[in-house]
Amino acid sequence: MQFGLGSIRQWHWISAAVSLAGMLMFALTGITLNHAADISVEPEVVTIDAQLPDALISALRRANPEDRHHQVPPALNAWLTTKHDIRISQQAHVEWSDEEMYFAMAGPGVDAWLAVDLAFNELIYERTDRGWIAYFNDLHKGRDSGPVWGWFIDIFAAVCVIFCVTGLILLTRQTRHRPMTWPLTSLGLVLPVILLLLFVH
Repeated sequence: MQFGLGSIRQWHWISAAVSLAGMLMFALTGITLNHAADISVEPEVVTIDAQLPDALISALRRANPEDRHHQVPPALNAWLTTKHDIRISQQAHVEWSDEEMYFAMAGPGVDAWLAVDLAFNELIYERTDRGWIAYFNDLHKGRDSGPVWGWFIDIFAAVCVIFCVTGLILLTRQTRHRPMTWPLTSLGLVLPVILLLLFVH
């Protein structure tokens, strides 16, 4: 299969169209990440301290030990949803012993955990929401965003590579008519290297 100028242009504009929104998001969050210390956001913290009913504690103690590290107890999830409007994700990290249950439920822009003391029927829940900027910053890093978002980042990166490579090929076709093509392209490569050598140690 031969790739002429027309097909390269087609690959270039398609990859540009597909990656445009993502490139804007990653560019903007690159700025917010670079100035994270200068952006002050008051986190919103929710804390719940409650007693669990004896029937629920008994059901948790009877749970199959093989399920303790693989699934969230449906009875606990149902009670939390009804009583406190809390739902534990099935992707939560679970630590479960005979005395205590612990669930880590971090997400983009959010840190949350829940602990259940099976001996004293006590529950403690805390959720910290760090705001929309933190949400998009975590998406940029792929932090606590799940495997599907991780796949998106990989695919998006591949599309950006296609965009850059086809752009480079198109630049080679423009050198006759635009003599500043290679000086400007070289500047984009050399300038970061100079900054690294001089200022980053």
